[in-house]
Amino acid sequence: MNTKFNFNGKLDSRIVYIREVSVADLPDDLQSEADGLQTLYAVHDAAGERLALVRNRAIAFMLARQNDFAAVSVH
Repeated sequence: MNTKFNFNGKLDSRIVYIREVSVADLPDDLQSEADGLQTLYAVHDAAGERLALVRNRAIAFMLARQNDFAAVSVH
């Protein structure tokens, strides 16, 4: 879960989508890195590709802002 993603230049849209993800729904290798958390927050591009997994919602929105993206919460 500590893989760097270069947000600059890859995405045409300046909008990313934030959604809650159950750790139990993730692949085993990611589950083992979740440090006992039950949920994480995923940052997705407009096509649905997961760009990042973070510990909480605030960090997800901060990550978007730091990379000049507008974040939208998805339920």
